[in-house]
Amino acid sequence: MRNPLDSAALDAAIENVHRAGMPGLFAEVRHGDRVWRGAAGVADVATGRPVTVGMRHRVGSITKTFTAAAVLQQVESGRIGLDTPIGRYLPTLVPGERGDAITVRMLINHTSGLAEYLPYAYPSLKAYPVLADTGPQSLDDHRFTRFDPTELIEMGVTAPAVGTPGSTPGVYSNTNYLLLVQLLERVTGTTAERYITRNVIERAGLRDTALPTGPYVDGPHSRLYEAWFGMIDPPRDYSVYDMSWVGPSASLISTVSDLNRFFGMLLAGEIVSPSSLTQMQRTVPVVSQEGKTIDYGLGLHPMEGPGQGTFWGHGGTVWGGGALAMIRADGKRRMAVAVNLQRWNRLDSSGNPQPHPIDDALATLYRVAMYG
Repeated sequence: MRNPLDSAALDAAIENVHRAGMPGLFAEVRHGDRVWRGAAGVADVATGRPVTVGMRHRVGSITKTFTAAAVLQQVESGRIGLDTPIGRYLPTLVPGERGDAITVRMLINHTSGLAEYLPYAYPSLKAYPVLADTGPQSLDDHRFTRFDPTELIEMGVTAPAVGTPGSTPGVYSNTNYLLLVQLLERVTGTTAERYITRNVIERAGLRDTALPTGPYVDGPHSRLYEAWFGMIDPPRDYSVYDMSWVGPSASLISTVSDLNRFFGMLLAGEIVSPSSLTQMQRTVPVVSQEGKTIDYGLGLHPMEGPGQGTFWGHGGTVWGGGALAMIRADGKRRMAVAVNLQRWNRLDSSGNPQPHPIDDALATLYRVAMYG
């Protein structure tokens, strides 16, 4: 019988991502009771300090699965209606006809039509996704900026709509999840950070996972190197950063072991009810921030290889860091990978990201990790 967890193949695959140009990365793969953990490269290019598999890491929009789970817990308790207009809860933030037309479900699955606020908060990124016309200056300007979430929401709500509420394909927008954070606070009477910590992070028994209270990552961690499509050369470290630009929609700090534990418990029905999990796995087409159309549910999206089983999970990026966590539908196989470089693809003359060896090496690592 073939070894379901091929350590040699995983060791080679993770090392190849480093050799392709990734400064450092680390991962954990689980198959039933068997566990493989691996790391390759450095956490600090200046000192050569190695990455280790237990490091804490900014996991970006993987946070959205935690936020969505928290909202669904409140749906189960009857305090939130999935198909209730957001205007009934937050009339000042989404006023008028749009508040009546956009439901909670549309926020969670990105079919609200609300625009992304980031290009308005970060002026040098304003032309995104016309990448060639953007620049990284705003990343430095806002390293220690404390953003007001309601001001960020206003930027997204007042920007030109990117679709009609409920229409598909939806368009991925952080504005949606900042509104869900405000919704959680409205119905629970506490901060979203406190609610998610008590009812999602602690319920899952995650010991190294937290929403940050300041710009630093506590505990052992890697520096995070942002290249911004070759415009920052050499890539600059953004591991110290005020995460209020995304708040509890994309600021989570975790470990690969904690991520695998969380998604295992989520799919086992131990974070939300089985009926809520079924809702999370109802997908619609959504245009991602990379411009690709993906299937997206309520804080979860599927991945599957030809002739292979379906995996569920989420990816995430922040300035300089990225992560992907996926679990097979039967819960038996799990993968979590963290990387410490972002936007490594340089742009061609048309402003489109060029292929990079890291892309193929990461795809191979994901394939070996998920399917053996």
